[in-house]
Amino acid sequence: MSTLLEIRGIETGYGRIKILHDVTLDNASGNIGLFGPNGHGKTTLLRCVSGLLRAWHGEIRFDGQVITNLPPRRIVERGLIHVSQGNRLFPDLTIRETLRLGAFPRRARAQEAQNIERVAALFPKLRERWSQRVRTLSGGERQMVSIAVALMSEPRLLILDEPTLGLAPRIKDELCDAIKLISQAGVKLVVVEQDVEFLLDLADHLYLINHGEVAAEVRPGDSMNHEAIMEMYFGRQTSALT
Repeated sequence: MSTLLEIRGIETGYGRIKILHDVTLDNASGNIGLFGPNGHGKTTLLRCVSGLLRAWHGEIRFDGQVITNLPPRRIVERGLIHVSQGNRLFPDLTIRETLRLGAFPRRARAQEAQNIERVAALFPKLRERWSQRVRTLSGGERQMVSIAVALMSEPRLLILDEPTLGLAPRIKDELCDAIKLISQAGVKLVVVEQDVEFLLDLADHLYLINHGEVAAEVRPGDSMNHEAIMEMYFGRQTSALT
């Protein structure tokens, strides 16, 4: 299995405050799951990978090529797409207009029609509402649109930052099922999520991020269930506070 994403010794932060300390990980085993306490660097790491935040030290490679501190537009053109928290969409555009924005990369323009059908099959609720403005959608529906826009860009690696945060259980289950289908279709994933059971089912390699560091790993073949993950999670938090 090829390694699309390699992160080596990344350090970064905001102003003079360092958030990440020598973070190293890769997706050689397939999908990556990141979990850990809020405010400990997971989103900062994703922002650094996608070019939204400059790395102070270290190297990021995508498909063997160095992408450290490249402009986000150039990273997107290579097929690394980041869906951030918060449904950052244009509220007055319709769903169809929003989806067409996702076909911005040159490599995706020729596939625009096919990809619209692809996301319509993945998210049937959106097909029913092509002409509806984004601001009128529920939180779960806007999250579906966010992921659909990313798929319009023909991603080779899709980064999802807490995609199910704050969603009602039924909508959350629908979205989790759609994310699994995306993975089964061959798109590699990096997912930050607090639902560890979902991560265990989706990811091949899990990393616990605590205080800006990789505090623990769950590698392919490790015998690890939900209870063991929770003990790792809360044990790390407890030890950090004592």
